[in-house]
Amino acid sequence: MLETQILGPDTAQPPILIVHGLFGSARNWGAIAKRLALSRQVISVDMRNHAASPWMPSNSYPDMAADLAGVIAAHGGQADVIGHSMGGKAAMVLALTAPERVRRLVVADIAPVAYGHTQAPLIAAMRGLDLTGLTTRSAADARLAATVPEAPVRAFLLQSLDLKSDPPGWRLNLDVLDAEMPRIIGWPDIKGSFAGPVLFLTGAKSDYVRPEHHETIKGLFPQARFEVLENAGHWLHADNPRGFLNAVSAFLG
Repeated sequence: MLETQILGPDTAQPPILIVHGLFGSARNWGAIAKRLALSRQVISVDMRNHAASPWMPSNSYPDMAADLAGVIAAHGGQADVIGHSMGGKAAMVLALTAPERVRRLVVADIAPVAYGHTQAPLIAAMRGLDLTGLTTRSAADARLAATVPEAPVRAFLLQSLDLKSDPPGWRLNLDVLDAEMPRIIGWPDIKGSFAGPVLFLTGAKSDYVRPEHHETIKGLFPQARFEVLENAGHWLHADNPRGFLNAVSAFLG
């Protein structure tokens, strides 16, 4: 079972399930979860091979979707699901393969298509980081800057570095994530469609969801609606949290 963080009151409405992206964790969504949990129960998960959840030999979307179905089954049987990037793909596969588990779906800045932007270089950078004697995140950041020049990307990755363990280590199954990268950036051969309401929320500065993807999206999710979040890139919930919360809250009702 995936590691979960649960906030908010247990109401008559189904819970909101938040599913993070590659190299992320439930912790990344703490501020968003707290705001949504003012009126609803919110369940944030650590995906397999990430953070506190089990390390598994596969990171395929059918397996990730089955993990999510298990979490929902243990918490009432149905949920409103928010998935970002890799988590958005897993949430889409969940809706297509177990539609009874999903009432409404928010897909944050990803489409049901294969991409070519491998994240293997970031895995190589994390593997190559000399962890000897590291005791502070600032020292780790200085070392990681040699291979990851973008400060926001370093800050995001370093949230998964456990400096309290002996020796320090990554809370990511880097070997499996590297081996499964073609599946993670790909899209499985999934048939059928999900008839429920779906919001595809994309960042105005991101090119992950393009107009040419809309036909494919509509074929799988006939009730899909599209909304663009201004002043936001791929990590739209971090770039424009207020706009993200407003859009998601309005859609989930």
